[in-house]
Amino acid sequence: MSRLLRGTLILTAATFFSKFIGLIYIVPFNALVGTKGLALYGYAYNPYTILLSIATMGVPLAVSKFVSKYNALGDYATGRKLLKSGLFIMTLTGFAAFLVLYFIAPVLSSNILGKHGGNGNTVDDITFVIRMVSTALIFVPSMSLIRGYFQGFQSMGPTAVSQVVEQVIRILFILIASYVVIHVLNGTLTTAVGLATFAATVGAVGGLLVLLWYWNRRRPYLKKMYEQSTVDSGVSLPAIYREIVSYAVPFVAVGLAIPLYKIIDQFTIVNTLQRTGYSQPKAEDVFAMVTQTSHQLVMIPVSLATAFALTLIPIITKSYTEGDYDALNKQITQSFQITLFLTVPAAVGLSVLAYPAYGTLFTLNDIKLGGELLRWYSLSGIWFAMFTVTAAIMQGLNRQKYALFSLLVGILFKLTLNIPLIYLWKGVGSIIATNIGYTVSILINLYVIKKYGEFSFKWVFRRAILIIAFGLAMAAAVYVIKAPIESSFHGVYTKTRGIAVLAAGILLGGLVYFALSYKSGLIQIVLGQRFSFLKRKKQKAT
Repeated sequence: MSRLLRGTLILTAATFFSKFIGLIYIVPFNALVGTKGLALYGYAYNPYTILLSIATMGVPLAVSKFVSKYNALGDYATGRKLLKSGLFIMTLTGFAAFLVLYFIAPVLSSNILGKHGGNGNTVDDITFVIRMVSTALIFVPSMSLIRGYFQGFQSMGPTAVSQVVEQVIRILFILIASYVVIHVLNGTLTTAVGLATFAATVGAVGGLLVLLWYWNRRRPYLKKMYEQSTVDSGVSLPAIYREIVSYAVPFVAVGLAIPLYKIIDQFTIVNTLQRTGYSQPKAEDVFAMVTQTSHQLVMIPVSLATAFALTLIPIITKSYTEGDYDALNKQITQSFQITLFLTVPAAVGLSVLAYPAYGTLFTLNDIKLGGELLRWYSLSGIWFAMFTVTAAIMQGLNRQKYALFSLLVGILFKLTLNIPLIYLWKGVGSIIATNIGYTVSILINLYVIKKYGEFSFKWVFRRAILIIAFGLAMAAAVYVIKAPIESSFHGVYTKTRGIAVLAAGILLGGLVYFALSYKSGLIQIVLGQRFSFLKRKKQKAT
């Protein structure tokens, strides 16, 4: 059990580190290629992410669950059978996905820009970068299968190391290649962004080589386990894949949520804004600011909050399986509380400090438009986190199919409302449509959790009110200190002024939220024993 716990902690840490550096690289990358380059990068990456999710079908977690199940029965042969045939299948699906994305690239590109011309990115530019990123699809599915196989043996190290290596190589390649093309070779922006998207392939090859190195080291051990197999379940390949798909579908549903919302924006924002009178470059700026810069900033606190909350999901599964609904209610309540406690202040604080945050991290020239979009988009982080956690809880309750249903209903709302709301409120309209879609999905998820988990929202509602109240108090305090500083330089930001406002706002806001949470006892309730030492100190002081 200690080995499993240690492996899970290693994998969680590696996953968070990979996601974190995968989010913050956008700041130096934006400095190199600007919003036009970010828009071009997003045009390629969004369809790639969707095809990747479909090609891999949630393979790592599904294969891990499958192999672990049969290993526990002493049947190592069935897992090995899956690995042998699965590598062939994953190679085929990966190559098929590559061909699909490569050949539909011109169609996607022309539909993104529509009939409107301009001096922004061209159809040829977009086709080029989509084709560059499509090559990664050849390698990633097989890599995913091998990661899942190792995890099935409770060996998390290979997955953790390969994830980190893949991400580090990808980001270094993005930044170095872009810099060399633009500042050393005086190349085009399209070439720089094309190489940036090709970094996904370079990173995937690096991650795959790490796994093959681990495989070579552990081959004798795996061979010995296979030879000692005491049970032969006699499961046919069709039965194996039916079981894998049943495990994988819920993971695909959650993984596809954000890419599907972003792909809707990709095919509607630029087109619709141009119909309202925007030039193509300005429309592409809005698209880049919504789907790249703002999104990456918002996902940092979301990743942290969901990482904390999702650690409770295996315990939820155990309580539900054993029919212990009292424990189940406490665990679900704790998941919601942790998510809201960490996400609400981050989202509200980022909304209040949107303008100095955007100007400091990205470009001062874009501070007016970027700050406005970030102010609205930052609140979306609460919805992203809640959907992820509610979908995971439903998986713990063995109600995975409802996660897919709720996702599709939310996507339908986004698809229906996006264009009308963009006409009404421009870039902010697409953000509102996203939040409406997620709200519908979350409400469906909450109903399913209430019904099948016999869950009462009484305590979650009470704590949510308290968290929101503290978040608003924090926002008021930040605004009080921000307003006079801004007025002293008449709202004209420089990098130094932006950093000063950010530092003052974050410091004061954090202190206010922590003090209110501590004095009320909320921090001890939500985070439990993690902050029990504070309570003891307080008692000694009195």
